[in-house]
Amino acid sequence: MDLGLVGLGKMGGNMRERIRRAGHTVVGYDRNPDLADVHSLEELVGKLSGPRVVWVMVPAGAPTQSTLDELAELLEPGDVVVDGGNSRWTDDEKHAEELAAKGIGFVDCGVSGGVWGLENGYALMYGGDAENVAKVLPVFDALKPKGDLGAVHAGKVGAGHFAKMVHNGIEYAMMQAYAEGWELLEKVDSVTDVREVFRSWQEGTVIRSWLLDLAVNALDEDEHLQQLRGYAQDSGEGRWTVEAAIDNAVPLPAITASLFARFASRQDDSPQMKMIAALRNQFGGHAVEKK
Repeated sequence: MDLGLVGLGKMGGNMRERIRRAGHTVVGYDRNPDLADVHSLEELVGKLSGPRVVWVMVPAGAPTQSTLDELAELLEPGDVVVDGGNSRWTDDEKHAEELAAKGIGFVDCGVSGGVWGLENGYALMYGGDAENVAKVLPVFDALKPKGDLGAVHAGKVGAGHFAKMVHNGIEYAMMQAYAEGWELLEKVDSVTDVREVFRSWQEGTVIRSWLLDLAVNALDEDEHLQQLRGYAQDSGEGRWTVEAAIDNAVPLPAITASLFARFASRQDDSPQMKMIAALRNQFGGHAVEKK
């Protein structure tokens, strides 16, 4: 099938390549002309055959809104827009209603996989009407990992981004637990090789995971994380997860504490946040601050 892809950064560029490897045609647009296949959204839409599917991978908020507004004027009834960025789930119903007024379908899709997704595949959580989802299924199949798992129609519009938000909240807490354990091991004199302790946990333990593998990668690159400043950003999903928990009276003590720990990292050079920063760089290519 043909796909229009808007936003060709670290995630979008690799997604374009993976979809093309699956035999589909991808027309990509980015504000950076060095990355783009076309020079405008109008040109992108013109190169697609109907019913068109346009996947948007731009920052949440105003950039996504302006992109959808422009696509609403260019697309036709029966076409579908997929928001694959990290939009807040509360925006999805609004976007779906705005596009539906012009007969255009909308699917929200949470995407996980970071810089490793090109080779390993992307975990996909999507929401929307079955009719609109069906038009995007060939792309979902191209992006997901091999096998039966890795992609889910989570429910109505907004469900995809809500599921991805909760996924990221869990990720916050898991990274925080590894970071706290690493700092404690580094602190005591009796443990002389913390990196090898972490490596030993990769087999046979109940805490083995891909995040643990990435922690070992980070320690192989910088054994005591001395090159990093203990500062970790948050991209929004952790805050939204805590806000949703408050709205629904669901206790999330571990996720909430992990979010507050990131806030604390911006006040002091936290050893734990060196590990958080290293893990975010490993799985998502997120920037780190060097000393």
